[in-house]
Amino acid sequence: MNLIEEHALNLTRRQFFGSSGLRIGGVALALMGVDGVFAGDSEPSPVVMHPPLPGMPHFAAKAKSVIYLHMNGGPAQMDLWDYKPKLTEFFDKDLPETVRMGQRITTMTSGQSRLPVAPSMFKFAQHGQSGMWVSELLPHTAKCVDDIALVKSVHTNAINHDPACTFVMTGSEVPGKPSLGSWLSYGLGSESNDLPGFVVLTPNWKSGAAAQALFSRMWSSGFLASKYTGVVLRHMGDPVLYVQNPPGVSAKNRRAMLDTLGELNRRTFAKFNDPETQTRIAQYEMAFRMQTSVPDLTNLSSESQATLDLYGPDVTKPGTFAASALLARRLVERGVRVVKILHRGWDQHGNLPRDLRSQCEDTDKPCAGLLMDLKRLGLLESTVVVWGGEFGRTVYSQGKLTPDNYGRDHHPRNFCMWLAGGGIKGGVVYGETDDFSYNVVQDPVHVNDVNATILQCLGIDGDRFTVKFQGLDQRLIGVEGAKPVRALLA
Repeated sequence: MNLIEEHALNLTRRQFFGSSGLRIGGVALALMGVDGVFAGDSEPSPVVMHPPLPGMPHFAAKAKSVIYLHMNGGPAQMDLWDYKPKLTEFFDKDLPETVRMGQRITTMTSGQSRLPVAPSMFKFAQHGQSGMWVSELLPHTAKCVDDIALVKSVHTNAINHDPACTFVMTGSEVPGKPSLGSWLSYGLGSESNDLPGFVVLTPNWKSGAAAQALFSRMWSSGFLASKYTGVVLRHMGDPVLYVQNPPGVSAKNRRAMLDTLGELNRRTFAKFNDPETQTRIAQYEMAFRMQTSVPDLTNLSSESQATLDLYGPDVTKPGTFAASALLARRLVERGVRVVKILHRGWDQHGNLPRDLRSQCEDTDKPCAGLLMDLKRLGLLESTVVVWGGEFGRTVYSQGKLTPDNYGRDHHPRNFCMWLAGGGIKGGVVYGETDDFSYNVVQDPVHVNDVNATILQCLGIDGDRFTVKFQGLDQRLIGVEGAKPVRALLA
């Protein structure tokens, strides 16, 4: 029997008003003279909305926030970051079995009579003092390579999108685990009292290509309290649904109602000790505060033209990647702990040259602008920026191969991610792959090693950051354990 459900079912109207000690006259009196903080008041509240866990962080942190740029679908590493000049001599030749070594491939290409090698049609050049090789598709990010640590040897377990996205975001292929943002907002809290500790942005994309769905588990709190779930900011209509007061309800009336409802919930918690009751109190309060903080966040009138120019011409168009990148900077500037930008459309099984170019036109300048903007404001030192997808792409073509067109299938054996900012050493290239960008040959990095590195930058020992659930000490980095990549740390 569920005692909480039983209590709700058996509670009569008379018992509700009697046990709560409330009378209609008391509610009316509260509505007539409330001295609390209202949306729009200038006096800050002493309440800490997102306190950290006791003893957190474990050690001195280099960073205090994370901006995670997830390219949903799997960017082709050999067309962007993993330069393989020797591939030109293998054009349209079958992928050697000595390279594939019987490794599994998806059913989308397993039925092909051939696996023809498709060299990248894009030019690469070296950039920065580090001499990092970067594709012509990323001319703006190429200017920031000395602030970036590029990892060419990331690998994962999953070969299809759903489990792979779940893995890179939660440290497990099994649904129901907390996402990176939820773990961090749970452990470290947030410095913002007026915005959620974890915010998610889902910009549109221009290519017009079909895109994989975004799963709510990518920002879910899993077995943690639901208050640690990421709050998705919409780019059409109200940024957050059901936050604004309905017509005829003033901020003063809303404040009085929340105070009364909070007292009821506190009494319920004292009786049943259900942690979700406290979550309810916190979420109602946060929604009230967001009535003021969200409009201020999304109002870009205070940004200079020079700042807007960093992000490109789409920055003033709601819902674009550029607008999301600028919002990410404004969020961490206001004390939000984690911001995830989930950009769809990177699943190029066909027409890769056309669609990949479009995706990079959407994201390249805003990514570079974000890094330069954070650095200009002194925020890059305290913010870890992460760029990557859920896996990479195959060197062989899916479907018909021509000199100017090809597609690529999913490839979990190696792909590229980069990190920058607080605690990360810039101008570093770590790991190496074979001449076909098919296997890691030096310094493999599992996706949970990437997560362990992010935790390290924020002062967290991934092995000690645990929650007991289903008989296991659950971790973001997995129960098997993972280690931060020390070569990436400043």
